[in-house]
Amino acid sequence: MRADRLVALLLFLQSRGRVTVAEVAVELDVAERTARRDLEALATAGIPVYSQRGRGGGWSLVGGARTDLTGLTADESRALFLLAGPSSANPELRTALRKLVRALPSTLRPDAEAAVRAGVTDATDWSRTAVTADAPRLDALQRAVIDGVQVRLGYAGPGRPAGERTVHPLGLASKAGVAYLVGGTERGLRTFRLSRVTSVEVTGEPVVRPDGFDLATAWRSLASAVEDRMHAVTARALADPGAEAVLQRLFGGRLRIGAGAEDGQLEIEVDGPSPEVLASQLAGLGAQVEVLGPPRTRARLAELAAELALVYAVPESESADSS
Repeated sequence: MRADRLVALLLFLQSRGRVTVAEVAVELDVAERTARRDLEALATAGIPVYSQRGRGGGWSLVGGARTDLTGLTADESRALFLLAGPSSANPELRTALRKLVRALPSTLRPDAEAAVRAGVTDATDWSRTAVTADAPRLDALQRAVIDGVQVRLGYAGPGRPAGERTVHPLGLASKAGVAYLVGGTERGLRTFRLSRVTSVEVTGEPVVRPDGFDLATAWRSLASAVEDRMHAVTARALADPGAEAVLQRLFGGRLRIGAGAEDGQLEIEVDGPSPEVLASQLAGLGAQVEVLGPPRTRARLAELAAELALVYAVPESESADSS
């Protein structure tokens, strides 16, 4: 008998206590003859299983014997099911979770089942845009990582049309709910946001892993480089207290609020990748924020103000009519 069917049969016996051949056949999706042969094979292999004939009979583990196939503690099982058991999980994961629930001791089962129902995953942001790759591409990349094969990756970078490149898939990472592929390229290690992957074609060529490659270490290095770019420039400014909530949403951990000025305004510092990007992000706050430096950010804000005034200035004729 197949090893996975042996495990499934043991778990079924543990969860039900006593089972009939017909119930085993339905559970394992096999013929009754095969189910009976599997039960007999367990007994032959030394598993303490026996049969009882007659009404109310069936197959049972001797003395209610149990095999703890998971070795999980209550806290460990709860944490696992909270992590892996949202109601939107894919069918394969739901099936695996059901099997794992049956493997748990009966005292741990209620908590595990409750944890499965305790969360939900929504793969769209507030603009209803998907923030993870769709299932076929995600599955293809997971298989490529596990099988160790190169892929031709279709990828659309920010503001650029999709192009193709050969990538050595080395691992998958998730940061703040966003999934990334870590891959080797002709230019070294790179990260690819899965929501921007447009196609995955397996080449069949083996992945070449860098000597001593460790996914966690590589991810920390790649993420650190991106984070450093996000903090490349610091702008100093005075902000109206009413703008604090908006600033927090815009900049998060890149915002630092200092002491209040004499006129009640807040002294703030914000980090960004460049003076121009900071100017664009702060421009929408208008007079609620006055940038003190650097000069390039102030200059770009002045340019934006002039451009907006030119576009939105009210013609003199309309101004005269309104008066």
